[in-house]
Amino acid sequence: MTSSPDISATQSLASELIARKSVTPVDAGCQALLAERLAAIGFAIEHLRFDDVDNLWARRGSDGPLLAFAGHTDVVPPGPADAWDSDPFTPEVRDGLLYGRGAADMKSSIAAMVTACERFVTAHPDHTGSIAFLITSDEEGPSINGTVKVIEQLEARGEKIDWCLVGEPSSHKRTGDTIKNGRRGSLNGALQVRGKQGHVAYPQLADNPIHRAAPALAELAAFEWDNGNDHFPPTTFQISNIHSGDGTVNVIPGTVEILFNLRFSTESTVESIQARTHAILDSHALDYTLDWKLSGPPFLTPAGELVDAATAAIRQVTGLQTELSTSGGTSDGRFIAPTGAQVVELGPVNATIHQVNECVSISEINDLSVIYEKILKHLLK
Repeated sequence: MTSSPDISATQSLASELIARKSVTPVDAGCQALLAERLAAIGFAIEHLRFDDVDNLWARRGSDGPLLAFAGHTDVVPPGPADAWDSDPFTPEVRDGLLYGRGAADMKSSIAAMVTACERFVTAHPDHTGSIAFLITSDEEGPSINGTVKVIEQLEARGEKIDWCLVGEPSSHKRTGDTIKNGRRGSLNGALQVRGKQGHVAYPQLADNPIHRAAPALAELAAFEWDNGNDHFPPTTFQISNIHSGDGTVNVIPGTVEILFNLRFSTESTVESIQARTHAILDSHALDYTLDWKLSGPPFLTPAGELVDAATAAIRQVTGLQTELSTSGGTSDGRFIAPTGAQVVELGPVNATIHQVNECVSISEINDLSVIYEKILKHLLK
């Protein structure tokens, strides 16, 4: 691993952030801390609050191109505190690992971004272009008053991001072994199938909606939506929840409610998925309603300036040949990519995210800070 002269700066800032109980959508002072550090090196600070969500937009420079670091200060709840080996909001180092809720997802990434910028700006105070931070406390929650609202405001005033580095934990075994240069789309469906309630002993007098829906659900689950492509795996359909009945064993329910999700590639569209789903449901003569919600469309950043800079920086710092991937869930990159920005997700190992005893390698978050600094040099020196 590469060693940096200020590993303590990244570890120290990460620890300060972890110590703040910023369970979504609470920011708990994280953004104020970041704003203070960034203002000290010439960033103009905007605090943007929408409803109960705090957001930070900080920018250094007014010219293009604009490289933005994006991330979130909110974390998921820690779960039972007694299941942790140490308090989830008291950062603790054991065997070279920094423990605490948000250590990997994604307070260490944010710390690495800030310390990278501090070194870069000190060495290159007259760098070309601009650097920005887009930080929200609404990524782990409903994601309606966070990054998406900030992007809407930036778009309204014509402020364009050219390159965006999202600090989500993208790596598998070692920081930098994988970066996300795209994400699948995510489309949710809430399906209600109606039947007729009745006594289980007299099924001829009722119409069981579960029995009605089951063949259609089996067909949807087995359907080959597409074959994917060189960048995306095939589209998948998964049922996440089924609810029906009132808990008694002798009543045929009158309705069944099913929640499902499709993670889709660029080979399918929202319209094609919806049309095929309705066609299958209609072919089974179901009495149903179906409400759709798009969490985000698929996006892809092909090889180019940002991908090349990221892979080169990773190779210089770690010696790794990084893998480009579009696997996994959604991220706030889905709100930034549609503006035309090149978007790459690059962060630490994701093995413990959202788990008890979440942790991150201290030496690797130091490497991450150096990687971010070298990306800045590649693009803005």
